[in-house]
Amino acid sequence: MSNLLEGKLAIILGIANKWSLAYSIAQAFSREGGELVVTYLGNHQKAAMESLSKGLNVVATLPCDVTMDEDLANLTEGLAKLGRPLDVVVHSLAFANRDDLTRPFVETQRDGFLLAQNVSAYSLVAVARATAPLMTRGGAMMTLTYLGSTRVLPNYNVMGVAKASLEASMRYLASEMGARNIRVNAISAGAVKTASARAIKDFSLALDAMAQRAPLRRNTDPAEVADAAVFLASDLGRGVTGNVLFVDSGMHIMAI
Repeated sequence: MSNLLEGKLAIILGIANKWSLAYSIAQAFSREGGELVVTYLGNHQKAAMESLSKGLNVVATLPCDVTMDEDLANLTEGLAKLGRPLDVVVHSLAFANRDDLTRPFVETQRDGFLLAQNVSAYSLVAVARATAPLMTRGGAMMTLTYLGSTRVLPNYNVMGVAKASLEASMRYLASEMGARNIRVNAISAGAVKTASARAIKDFSLALDAMAQRAPLRRNTDPAEVADAAVFLASDLGRGVTGNVLFVDSGMHIMAI
């Protein structure tokens, strides 16, 4: 690699800790010369985010709760104060109540269903609306999804439905944003041991099974997902939009 993102400014939403895919993407973007804006959720997470930012090419750290319209408006304002165009948006946000990932899907409550949709799917639309005006020279938006959007995976439940909504939202955004020379894609990452994944019942058993069945006979390395994000963010991906890019050791092609 050789500074594929030099001169580009990217915002990454969803870094929770050093095991999150968003953090791996931030590392890869920094390696390729990109400058980063990262967000945090509430003052309780600010210190942790500042600590995680050490060693990364971070130029600003901004608060943002994507369920709050005021925060999204403030995000637009904070980015504008940097005085330069935004080139890349990485949306790596998802949440569902733990109970809705363990009990039968038919028992999903209305509030839990709407919460998963709001944080995991609608937030992409809200973030796109908040950031697109700053992408004055075009660029790339991307989100993180999973195979459970199109296939039934035990205990994924309401999150699978939210990911299906997320992917559909990505396609509609790609159609509209293309006129601004903004590409919108999703990366469907294989199962990785993130904090959110551990909330899924029997996740470790699923990891073992996938490593045996995937064509590459192994699980996904977060660095592989991050390198795919670099491709989409860089000029190498200039003709790619509206796609779900699978980075899952080939698991998505398997029927059993």
